[in-house]
Amino acid sequence: MTRFATRMPVVFWEEPEFGKVSRPELGIRDEGSIRIVVPQLPVGLDAEATRVALAALLDAFLADQPTVAIRWYYTPMMLPFSRQVAAGCTVYDCMDELSAFRFAPPELLALEAELLNAADLVFTGGYSLYEEKRSRHANVRPFPSSVDVAHFAQARAASRRQGRPPRLGFYGVIDERMDLALLADLADARPDWTIEIVGPVVKIDPADLPQRDNLFYPGARSYAELPQVLAGWDVALMPFAINESTRFISPTKTPEYLAAGRPVVSTPITDVVRHYGAMAGVAIAPRDRFVEACDAALALARSADPAWRDEADAALAATSWDRTAAAMLEAIAAIAPAPARPHYDVLVVGAGFAGSVMAERLAADGGKRVLVIDRRPHIAGNAFDEKDAAGILIHRYGPHIFHTNSAEIVDYLSRFTDWRPYEHRVLAAVRDRLVPVPINRTTLNVLFDAGLETDAEAAAFLAERAEPVADVRTSEDVVVSAVGRELYRLFFQGYTRKQWGLDPSELDKAVTARVPTRTDTDDRYFTDTHQAMPAQGFTAMFAAMLDHPNIELRLGTDFAAVRDAIDYDLLVFTGPIDEYFGHCYGRLPYRSLRFAHETLSTEWHQPVAVVNYPDEAVPHTRVTEYKHLTGQHAPVTSVTFEYPSAEGDPYYPIPRPENQALFKRYEALALAEPKVVFVGRLATYRYYNMDQVVGQALATYRKLKLRTAEETLAAAAE
Repeated sequence: MTRFATRMPVVFWEEPEFGKVSRPELGIRDEGSIRIVVPQLPVGLDAEATRVALAALLDAFLADQPTVAIRWYYTPMMLPFSRQVAAGCTVYDCMDELSAFRFAPPELLALEAELLNAADLVFTGGYSLYEEKRSRHANVRPFPSSVDVAHFAQARAASRRQGRPPRLGFYGVIDERMDLALLADLADARPDWTIEIVGPVVKIDPADLPQRDNLFYPGARSYAELPQVLAGWDVALMPFAINESTRFISPTKTPEYLAAGRPVVSTPITDVVRHYGAMAGVAIAPRDRFVEACDAALALARSADPAWRDEADAALAATSWDRTAAAMLEAIAAIAPAPARPHYDVLVVGAGFAGSVMAERLAADGGKRVLVIDRRPHIAGNAFDEKDAAGILIHRYGPHIFHTNSAEIVDYLSRFTDWRPYEHRVLAAVRDRLVPVPINRTTLNVLFDAGLETDAEAAAFLAERAEPVADVRTSEDVVVSAVGRELYRLFFQGYTRKQWGLDPSELDKAVTARVPTRTDTDDRYFTDTHQAMPAQGFTAMFAAMLDHPNIELRLGTDFAAVRDAIDYDLLVFTGPIDEYFGHCYGRLPYRSLRFAHETLSTEWHQPVAVVNYPDEAVPHTRVTEYKHLTGQHAPVTSVTFEYPSAEGDPYYPIPRPENQALFKRYEALALAEPKVVFVGRLATYRYYNMDQVVGQALATYRKLKLRTAEETLAAAAE
């Protein structure tokens, strides 16, 4: 469905939840590009009242939606309240023989017969089900389980502890399909093995699960967590019972286990035997030989022979959800041709400063229809702020303080926010004292008891300590030349090593532009003409900026998910430029950050908003206390500890000549893309302050507007 959502809106209508409401209503949430609707019903409704309530909720919901192109049924039990929905195509996606499951509703078979009569297409989750259903419908298509190979292959890269006891595991629903006696036999036969059965217990009494010292039931795990779960196993298990409930199953986990590089031991499930039984990495064993098969699989897992994995990889190469989705859509298109792809004048990738300013200008000034997408679930990019559990407005990605000398930028942003005056001050923890940063006369007097009273005296003090470097090339050269090696070590060396993961002697001299020194006692971090904070926060400012009838916003949406699903005349790309070009020349290096947010049971934690920690022995680089920024009052306070990281979201381009040379190669490719505009920090591989990004976006829009006008005149002249 995530793949279908790149081509059309997808709505999941889930089973109702009872008991939370006094009257029927809908719970609606978006996960990426998919909308999930969960009916909320009061307790006590009988079957007919439930049907009527669900039908009314569905009709009311669809009244505000586009015409339904496809009705997609995973279970016939959804049919009674949705019969009235008109659609171009009806699909019965039959993944299991539900009537064979424990506690199957008695009306299920009759409803399935009705659904088979109404369906245009029947998709089955394997060949056994296909053989069962093909005589009951004229258009049945088998679709055995597919796999996201890259996702599960993450398990192969995870390190495993040497010399640990064998660990075997299963993940999935734990229900009547599980051979519980087989689990007990396996645990008893190999008490030195760890056996992990991961998943929710459904339709069986948890008390019936066999209990052994080496048998564990850790509960359910998310799809995202499964590779890490698999990374801890030597062998993957499928200990299914052989009964009516497993007669037609085609377990999705088989290819997932193999993609993770784990040999599989399964009881003789028909579709597993059919598709994987001849593979060296899959052992098919009845109950009486299951332990023996696990012994062999464990030996295979710990051998150095890669042949069985190569065989599995070759088979999985032709088994992907992309291929499955494409084949399904092809079958649907033969019945109900797909609607035309939506068209936008401009697609903007990224809802941070660069993307939002470009979108607002293109929509409000240029009259363009603009789609803005962002892979994150929120607007405002790294400037995103939100109230935490204590009600304090915090910055999720570290402190953002607005300052600029440009009246144009202030005037522009003031259309979308009022301002709270604020002048930023930063202290550094040095020699067990908190001193102003940038280094000023106060800093020198506190640290050195220098007794400096004038700017001239401070300048002379620094000049005496300076160690001029003849050929200034690195950030170390700049600082040592200006203030000497002692201040360099106290304030700059350790902080830089933490922040950049490099010694200052390895960094371009441009890095020091953000660490000036002064001879007066001005303790403001910035000296710009305009210094303030958006009165209601950055997120509120962005919301006002993007609140325009010509702008459509889709969050939690990756560029790859929409680039071929919509039509657009112009692309504004604010993401990493190397990512746009598929890292064809290699990845541009970045430094990232990790944030630890805490609420402390004290009114204030520190005297200013930000305290820096230059000492390399302290793992974090700075601590931010947000009430200084927001002016809020509360008996508690919220702070953020900031830790530099080599991994994670890209924040800071690493300023080294070889990195700039690599960027220039990507920039040359960008210049050959006439219908793509690259704007912002990541797209131009430069560190910009917020006002600089706004200024760059405004200038880019003006150039684009002028270019469009010139092209229009040229066309008219022809």
